[in-house]
Amino acid sequence: PVWKRIIITSAGAVMNLILGLAVIFVLTCGQSLLGTTTVASFAENSSSANYLQIDDKILSVNGEKSGCDYDIVYSLIRDTDGIVSMDVLRNGEEVHIKEVVFNTQDIGGTQAIILDFSIYGEEPTFFGRIGYSFRWTWSLVKLVWHSLGDIISGEFGISQLSGPIGVTETISDAVQTTNYKSILLILAVVTVNLGVFNLLPLPALDGGRIFFMVIELFRGKPVNQKVEGIIHAVGMGLLMLLMVVVAYNDIVRLVTGG
Repeated sequence: PVWKRIIITSAGAVMNLILGLAVIFVLTCGQSLLGTTTVASFAENSSSANYLQIDDKILSVNGEKSGCDYDIVYSLIRDTDGIVSMDVLRNGEEVHIKEVVFNTQDIGGTQAIILDFSIYGEEPTFFGRIGYSFRWTWSLVKLVWHSLGDIISGEFGISQLSGPIGVTETISDAVQTTNYKSILLILAVVTVNLGVFNLLPLPALDGGRIFFMVIELFRGKPVNQKVEGIIHAVGMGLLMLLMVVVAYNDIVRLVTGG
């Protein structure tokens, strides 16, 4: 039956997401405090202190809801001009701040926000760690999804993508620091990335095959296998071309040290 084939086809990507969640839970268990979304203090000469206040609970950044501290960090990472909008809970009232200006620094030709405030941490419980792990993993899922959207929209270029070569270099650097948390975080990011990417409704990917199965489910009969085969073959060719481009970028960065 179609519904069983959908479950089987999606199983690999779903296991990637479950593994990512498990790794995140291990990381969470190693934290003495769990981050909240409430502002605790500001750095010296903080720019955001002109707009935010201590005890402000950040509800969203640039319209993206903040379920945990990593939602805030990832939303700020994606910003390119140092000016973001925020919704905060202040003294029991929801306040919309149209422009919060941050100082920025140039990283690889991109202006990155300097995070100049800290947040409160809370004492963890077992179930608190589980809930936090789900929220953190969901943050990674959204980060991957939004990053793909930013590449498609031209916000970020193909040159900023990394493939197996770039990932291997990053893991090697993390191993040399002997910091297991960095290694586990990279593992979680890569695993979640694989899970999300494979579920995209693109030809040659699991998500593409599931897409045709969903069509079959509604039509009551499968799509012509020859047509589906051609579409998947073209998709595979385009993916291989993308892999070549990404591998070339990784090699150039290795050689030039960029």
